[in-house]
Amino acid sequence: MTVDTPSTIGAAPESLFALRSRTGVALVAATVLASMVAFLDAYMINVAVPAIGGDLHASVTDLQWVLTGYLITVAALLLLAGALADHFGRRRILVVGLLVMLVTSLGCAAAPTTGALIAARLAQGVGAALVVPSSLALLNGTLRGPDRARAIGVWAGLATLGTTFGPYGGGWLVDHASWRWVFLLNLPLIVGALLVLRIVPEVDLHRRPLSVDLLGGLLAVLGLGGVIYALTEGPASGWGDAYVLASAGVGSLCLAALVPVEQRRPRPMLRTSLFRSRQFDAINIATVLLYGALAATSYLIVLQCELRLGYTATEAGAALIPESVVFLLVSPLVGGLVARVGTRVPMAVGILLVAGGFAWLSTAEPGTRYAQTILPGAILWGLGIGLTVAPLTAGVLAAVDDSDLGEATAINDAASRVGGVVMIALVPVLLGAGGARDLTGPLADDYPAAMLVMAILCLAAAAITVLFVSHGRVPVSQLPTATPRVSACALPEPAAPGRTS
Repeated sequence: MTVDTPSTIGAAPESLFALRSRTGVALVAATVLASMVAFLDAYMINVAVPAIGGDLHASVTDLQWVLTGYLITVAALLLLAGALADHFGRRRILVVGLLVMLVTSLGCAAAPTTGALIAARLAQGVGAALVVPSSLALLNGTLRGPDRARAIGVWAGLATLGTTFGPYGGGWLVDHASWRWVFLLNLPLIVGALLVLRIVPEVDLHRRPLSVDLLGGLLAVLGLGGVIYALTEGPASGWGDAYVLASAGVGSLCLAALVPVEQRRPRPMLRTSLFRSRQFDAINIATVLLYGALAATSYLIVLQCELRLGYTATEAGAALIPESVVFLLVSPLVGGLVARVGTRVPMAVGILLVAGGFAWLSTAEPGTRYAQTILPGAILWGLGIGLTVAPLTAGVLAAVDDSDLGEATAINDAASRVGGVVMIALVPVLLGAGGARDLTGPLADDYPAAMLVMAILCLAAAAITVLFVSHGRVPVSQLPTATPRVSACALPEPAAPGRTS
């Protein structure tokens, strides 16, 4: 799936809109709200996990599925959803995705059992898979060329502010109402996005022929789902359990078959020719490691705060706000640095700072003070990710031809999400949870070790960067104009002005 500039797919320049027009303002508002919905549904639930477990008498395995069910469907269907947006229209697919998320959010809030909650989360992920690629593509494809970069900057900044304080709001609802209200926090955002989208027209009038790679999508879903099932069920059922072994085998075979199958498809979901670039391969491997560590660390920190440090859900949701603030301050300054010194050094140094932050956070134990452990770790984390995101995205863009920018960024986005879902599934394994009913005991024994594993993953990502990412400078014109926030409650959506995934 390759997505080109709007003008190349049928939207005449005179049909596009200025950023400061009524349509432009509505467009930015709608895409900011839609992006916040997808981000918050992914990670705001972390603060509600202990409350859900207590209220529904859920096991560790059940809670893992509540977390990963959403992430699996988003990661597996992301590229497929982009093809649907190209054919049916970005605005239309965005509206459908938001409606799906509206209904499934209500289903999550009303779920009487963990089984019903898991089913609603899986369906919620389908809606998010439709929202994620279509929202930014709609922004890029509806505005005039000169306004796109500025609009992406506004979009990134506003979405960042919303997702920064989302976990805090979710924690407050858990403490003062119920965990069920966490799933309703997005309803005003969804309704607001749908209302302002009424002002936004569909401008890609001549759309691509429908080319949905159903076989590739099926292999991705079965492969990722099978592996995650094995990782989730293994600690409780035993690694020799027949269902665990079967799911691991089927999942591994499907993932192994994905590349050769896609090489033979006339219009594949995943165009494997992009992986002939050593830098492209290296950055995507580093992305899987880094963002997997980020997602798992966000979960571990919240659990440690609530279950062992005595924090309320509100306090746990606010614990990493300094990381977001530092990211916001640092990230806008990094583009010029990348233009001067290239991608390798800032990216490697940034990832090393993240590793240092995780190592520092590993010392957060009962009896330690927030200002001594979590705050310094969060600041290092924010500095590191602020340094990393721009060169990482620029490195992806520099590794492929201009005609492949949209697909390359989509693949990198999918890599970050796959890393996140796999590492969150591995959290009970790292904690040695086994058949434990909750994670309090395992955290007491293995939280520092699990955090150090996250730091080691970052060290591996930094090593890959040093060895395989080009040291060459990137022209300012090729730098990503805005880099959406990547932190405790959001995974990345790298974007290039003029192309999107």
